[in-house]
Amino acid sequence: MIAYLEGKLSYKEPTYVVIDIQGVGYQVFISLNTFSFIKGMERTKLHTYLHIREDAQLLYGFSTPEEKKLFLDLISISGVGPNTGLVILSSLSPEEIQQAIINENTRVIQSVKGIGAKTAQRIILELKDKMKKEGLTASKDVNSVSYSANHAVSQEALSALVKLGINKSTAEKSIQRILKKENNGISVEDLVKMVLKAR
Repeated sequence: MIAYLEGKLSYKEPTYVVIDIQGVGYQVFISLNTFSFIKGMERTKLHTYLHIREDAQLLYGFSTPEEKKLFLDLISISGVGPNTGLVILSSLSPEEIQQAIINENTRVIQSVKGIGAKTAQRIILELKDKMKKEGLTASKDVNSVSYSANHAVSQEALSALVKLGINKSTAEKSIQRILKKENNGISVEDLVKMVLKAR
């Protein structure tokens, strides 16, 4: 098992990065939360999870051990695979996820693309007591940082959304609608989150 990777960020975008370690490039799939943390860095250390399928071996990386643990908790739930786990962590912050689970707020969990009522209830049912025993509490203060909404931001967001399984045409329309409302600008990760939450 690969516990973590530390090296130079040779390529990065909202859905994955390539970490160069002594001339070997490792492709690592990431959440928007991790992208927000590392996007200004030249080097990074990501806590990783190796998912082995019959047709592929995929690495998922996280900026903190806490986010990795939350990801592992989520994918332990029946019906929640690694890609869905990343979509959840890209749609909501770890604090928002914890708060929703502890407060049994199925509406927040269901706001994530692809999560239905039964899956949301299962996540809460199976993780609520575990999180309380670990003393985890969720913060209600979620900081958001806005950047200029320009063509580069919309294109980067579109690329991320398509890779997360959103229809390109649908994503483009949602991006345009949101950018019209965000007069003060918006970051790539916030834009993607807003599209993912849109029903």
